[in-house]
Amino acid sequence: QSSGINSAKPLKSPLCTSLHEIAPAPQNSYLHQITSLCKNGLLQQAVGLLTSMESRNFRPGSGIYGELLHGCVLERALFTGQQIHARILKSGELIARNEFVEAKLVILYAKCDVPEAAILLFSRLGTQSVFSWAAIIGLFCRLGSNEDALLGFCEMLKNGVSPDNFVLPNALKACGALQLIGFSRGLHGYVVKMGFNGCVFVGSSLVDAYGKCDQVEDARKVFDGMLERNTIAWNSMIAAYVRSGLNREALQMLYDMRADGIEQTPITLSSFLSASANLGAVEEGLQAHALAILNGLELDTILGSSIIHFYAKVGLLEEAELVFRSMLEKDVVAWNLLICGYVQSGEFQKALHVCRLMRSENMRFDSVTLTSILSLCGDTLNLKLGREGHCYCIRNSLDSDLAVASSTISMYAKCNRITSAIRVFESTTHRDLVLWNSLLAAYAELRLSGEALKLFYQMQLDSVPPNVISYNYVIMVLLRNGKVDEAKDLFSQMQALDVLPNLITWTTLISGLAQNGFGYDAILMFRQMLRVGIRPNTVSVVSALSACTALALLQYGRTIHGYITRHDLCLSVPVATSLVDMYAKCGCICEAKNVFDLVGNKELPVYNAMISGYASHGRTVEALSLFKHMEDVGIEPDSISFTCVLSACNHAGLVSEGLELLNGMVTKHGLKPCMEHYSCVVSLLAKSDNLDKAYELLQTIAYGPDAHILVSLLASCKEKHEMELGEYLTE
Repeated sequence: QSSGINSAKPLKSPLCTSLHEIAPAPQNSYLHQITSLCKNGLLQQAVGLLTSMESRNFRPGSGIYGELLHGCVLERALFTGQQIHARILKSGELIARNEFVEAKLVILYAKCDVPEAAILLFSRLGTQSVFSWAAIIGLFCRLGSNEDALLGFCEMLKNGVSPDNFVLPNALKACGALQLIGFSRGLHGYVVKMGFNGCVFVGSSLVDAYGKCDQVEDARKVFDGMLERNTIAWNSMIAAYVRSGLNREALQMLYDMRADGIEQTPITLSSFLSASANLGAVEEGLQAHALAILNGLELDTILGSSIIHFYAKVGLLEEAELVFRSMLEKDVVAWNLLICGYVQSGEFQKALHVCRLMRSENMRFDSVTLTSILSLCGDTLNLKLGREGHCYCIRNSLDSDLAVASSTISMYAKCNRITSAIRVFESTTHRDLVLWNSLLAAYAELRLSGEALKLFYQMQLDSVPPNVISYNYVIMVLLRNGKVDEAKDLFSQMQALDVLPNLITWTTLISGLAQNGFGYDAILMFRQMLRVGIRPNTVSVVSALSACTALALLQYGRTIHGYITRHDLCLSVPVATSLVDMYAKCGCICEAKNVFDLVGNKELPVYNAMISGYASHGRTVEALSLFKHMEDVGIEPDSISFTCVLSACNHAGLVSEGLELLNGMVTKHGLKPCMEHYSCVVSLLAKSDNLDKAYELLQTIAYGPDAHILVSLLASCKEKHEMELGEYLTE
């Protein structure tokens, strides 16, 4: 410390943490000036003042170095901080080993994410204060070393240092990342005991930790108990709801947030957009996009990607592309979202176009990009492109990525190259459960039940316990190959091992049993599924109804219909079609008509089922009338429609109507008649004593009549004593 600027020799004085270099007025001291410059973000001017001070032979004290280091922390100016550290080391042990300076250095290196230097300096501290602990624990959290962060927190308590409102949020953040609900509750107790529950930062961190531990009710209790709520608290609560699948509650939170006058950030709107996408809530998502524009929020990589994800998920890909184009900076996530959106919507050429644009912008494909491309190749059976994608993975060391390996296996399986799929599986060193399941899915896709069973038992020998997905694939492939007993045994086995069947398990069994002719077992399985509280989906309902139809079990069919009505299950086209078909084939045409009338937006399958029902019940007039009405409302009939209506004409002997329909099928609707259509009309003509016309019609069949038509006409010839034609047909 110096008494004046012109002193020939600096006076000796005890160590102090401040320096008054310019004597005339304390407010003009170097320390005061440097502190002021650092606080105002003028770090380089402060360093310049330090240089000027040194040129005048003034020795800075620990206070000045401390303020400069604090300025570097505020600006995250690592390089400048390292220069100051070098000056400190040159100044000698007295300053370099000063605890105040060392603590500031720990905080600098921790805040600038230089773990080696921070940890080394921290270990040398004589007294590890709460500030240095806060810096180190915060560093571990940012680096993802959450276990180390919590170990540090425990050691801090063990050493008698009480955590403050800077340490606790980081400890809670680590708990959330590791989903340690017990540790989180312990910290919550500490927060209440030490009186930190009034701190908005600690409260927000508690909400976040409970949310990430899937304890949304506890998160809400903390949120409701907060005296003051900042944007972070609201964002954490919205994110907790989205994470727990409570998307409607997440949407309501944003409305409440706006009503309270809390400003929305890009994070807020990103969570809201995720909830909207999950619900398919187009209007709400559009509102979020509008809010982003009204609030002047920049389409950065977070918000821009969230909007693209929303539009892609609800099928508005043109809007997604517009947002993508308007983003000033596009990271690989934004590119991947657009590519994935096009792949999932089946617009494969556009997906490939975006991939080419991505490469032209010198963006590297990552594992997510390659997963989308390989999925595209599998869906389009584009083996050539799939192999090119696989080669790219190998060249860029992405083939060891488990998601990429799984997608590669799936691609080869869909392209019927199971040997290549097996080779990819065997070349992957670290195989997780997902990879094993990918190969099981490949075997199921190709109906290779023996290989699937062998792999299923092999994974258990390799200490990889199968999950419900594994069981689902094996049960599926067994049922596809007609191995019903084996599938039932495996289902019993999974329950004995406490692997809970999910909706897919039940649906696979019900549909598989029905398709294999085990209709009664399928119905019993459906009833068992309801007893355990699994809500059926469209496929399981349709499969159960088809079993009722095949066995003419009207009582069970009515029971399923009652369940659908009581539980407000959507009367979708497949379900409505199955109900109409079931009632018609069980002899209840009026009930079939009642179901038909209840369907709001009637589509072709429902019409076909009703026309078929009328035809089978001999109600030809109603069948023809409904067919005409279907045409009038603009629904284009298909091959099945004509089979049903021609069958009705055949039953009623309506020759002219049948011939007119067959002719209109070609001339009006551009459909090519198949053998079933010709069979109906030939039978119609034969029964109406028009054997010559029936024979003429046979000669118009380009690919020739089949045995069924010939035998039918031959029987009519014998019945009508048309011996000459009968002999010809016999030959």
